[in-house]
Amino acid sequence: MKQGLAPPLAALVALSLAACSQPAPPADNAPVVAGEPIATRAVMIGTEGPTLPACSSISRVKTGGTDVYWGPDETRAVKAKLAGGASVSLCEAAENDAWFGVVFAAPGTDPDMCGVGKSVQNPREYQGPCRWGWIKGGTVQLGG
Repeated sequence: MKQGLAPPLAALVALSLAACSQPAPPADNAPVVAGEPIATRAVMIGTEGPTLPACSSISRVKTGGTDVYWGPDETRAVKAKLAGGASVSLCEAAENDAWFGVVFAAPGTDPDMCGVGKSVQNPREYQGPCRWGWIKGGTVQLGG
């Protein structure tokens, strides 16, 4: 009776090993990156205090669009791409406004669901449900 189980068991093991050999898809629409892991720096919300919105302003990406990175000063891997005119919530500035930490809704979803228009008691890392990342200063029309 044990011999009857061997072929199905061998097929199951081979199938599960084949599934493990498939590469994972890249996050969002970012390219696959080889090399050392990327250090991410989550965007902080609520940095202006508990009486103001978690993110200070809604802005629009300038014509030509912009790349979204995993952290400020990251130039190696793009996390996502935003088209010109896309709305982003500016939540944090870094390196004398050379980089902005932003929160943005996925295409076709309501930006109000991001929850950054209301205040938070203490500054904290943005945990979703929307996307977040870092864009270079000068790529958005502030308050646009």
